Amino acid sequence: MSHPHEPLTAKLVCSVLAAGLAEVWPDVIAGLEARFGPVEIAYPAVPFIHTAYYEKELGRPLFRRVLAFSRLLSQDRLRSAKLSTNSLEEALTRPDGSRRVNLDPGLLTQERFVLATGKNFTHRIYLGDGIFGDLTLVFQAGSWQTLPWTFPDYAAADMTAMLTDIRRRYRRDLRERAAPPSPKTVHKEQPCPRA
Repeated sequence: MSHPHEPLTAKLVCSVLAAGLAEVWPDVIAGLEARFGPVEIAYPAVPFIHTAYYEKELGRPLFRRVLAFSRLLSQDRLRSAKLSTNSLEEALTRPDGSRRVNLDPGLLTQERFVLATGKNFTHRIYLGDGIFGDLTLVFQAGSWQTLPWTFPDYAAADMTAMLTDIRRRYRRDLRERAAPPSPKTVHKEQPCPRA
């Protein structure tokens, strides 16, 4: 019989996709940090050329930035992270109601990267409130391995390089949390003053 236990916390990663990324970036960062705490690293913007799916709503040319947060999250928080990024997308909509930005949060652990999505598919696991978990990549034999359903942009070398760097940072965070506390300074006992 297996005995349930809490898994290690995970590193929250977010993909930020937009046309006019520089214009919306300050509002995106402020909104994300208000929800998830400080951003540890934000990678440079790269052109998003893998699909035209988002161009009609977001505009073009599209650029993506990937960022990771300092604070580690419980793995059962992926659903709430996606609901939070959905609310930020809504807060940043244009006057006509169209989105200015697409935010895709995911959780990175030592062995996998899981994205949150509102779209069901055969390999996705329902998390609640209309949100599914998408096992996007697995880490085996020292590198990220794609799966038959991995989106081409997440299989690309630049993305896996960023995720490898985030994984290195995550492992450092886990080591620092597991390290014994530093010894406290020992003070000589002082006699109690007499009244």
